This record gives sequence, C-alpha cells and structure tokens, in this order.
Amino acid sequence: MGNRLSKIYTRTGDDGSTGMADGSRFSKADNLFGVMGDIDELNSHIGLVRAQLQRNKGQSISKDFSQALVIIQHLLFNIGGELAMPEYEGVNATHIEWLEQQIDMMNTTLPPLKDFILPTGSVLVSQLHVARSVCRRAERQAVLLQEQRPAAIRRTAISFINRLSDWLFVAARFCTDPEQVSEVLWDSQVLQNFADNR
Repeated sequence: MGNRLSKIYTRTGDDGSTGMADGSRFSKADNLFGVMGDIDELNSHIGLVRAQLQRNKGQSISKDFSQALVIIQHLLFNIGGELAMPEYEGVNATHIEWLEQQIDMMNTTLPPLKDFILPTGSVLVSQLHVARSVCRRAERQAVLLQEQRPAAIRRTAISFINRLSDWLFVAARFCTDPEQVSEVLWDSQVLQNFADNR
C-alpha cells in the first residue's frame, strides 16, 4: 500500500474522470462516485463520533459500543471497496445480522419511544444524528445507483446501509443517558406559541 500511495497527485483526474480498480475510467459526475462520496462522508462523521467518545472518557458508554464503531468504519471502507471493485464482497448477511443484534441489545436499555425525537442534545448525540442523516442520503443514492446499474452495487450493501441508519438512530438514544441529557422531543406547542406571538 505504501508504494501505491507514495505520490498523492497523478494529474490523471484533471479531465474530470476517475480510474477504477480494473483500469476503466468514469466521469467524476457519475452517481457511482456520489455513493462513494456519501459513504466516505458517513465514515468521517462516525470518526467524529469516536473522537467525541474519546473526549468523554469519564462517561459510562461501554467499550462494546466503541468497538462497534471501529467495526462499522471498517465495513464502510469495505463498501467503498465493493464500489471500486465489483467482484469484491466486503459486507454480507452476517454483518447485517450483527447490526440487528446490536440494535436489539441497545433497545433493551431504552424506554419505549412514544414521540418524535429532534436531532439534538449533547454534541455526541447530535453527531450521531448527523451520521444517521448522511447514512440515509447514502442509502438513497445507493438505491438510485442500483436502479441505474444493478451490477454496480450489491443488494447486501444497500441493506447494510439501511440497517446502519437504524443503528445510528438507536445509538443516539443509547448515548443519551450516559451523557445525562434528556431526549429532545418534538413539541407541537413550540410552533403554536410561535404562531400566537407573531
């Protein structure tokens, strides 16, 4: 890997195209790279979640949760690999089942959800919501890519991204109590008060 990355700029993309692992080239405007970019952005946001956890070392969020973030980042990197090399399988049904088990485990510690939640709270919780919304965008673009070019992305990868957005939603709730921040609920009275005071 060191030899491949010894020179960062190649000038080959100056014409607006990017090379694939098999040597073929596509326009950088191709939706394939839109999905790659969304996955990369999502991975970066999860990196920010990990950085925030490091800052909050005194908080009682489990090591298992921190390790799950590490695994998720690696699996997202694998999805990027799948997009660049269609013959490569980086995620499979086992990874989706693992996310579902994680969701179920976190949910056992949470009160029932009776209201809509606003994407806010602590910095950590808010960052998880940002990651969730980016994940949803990545899923939309991945579905569009699959409809346009079925061979460009596996259904398993789309299912993983879908389940990951659920994981991130539950994770935001899961990280509320250790942060000692109450969930911020949607409140119809807020807009009613706004209208009354106009």
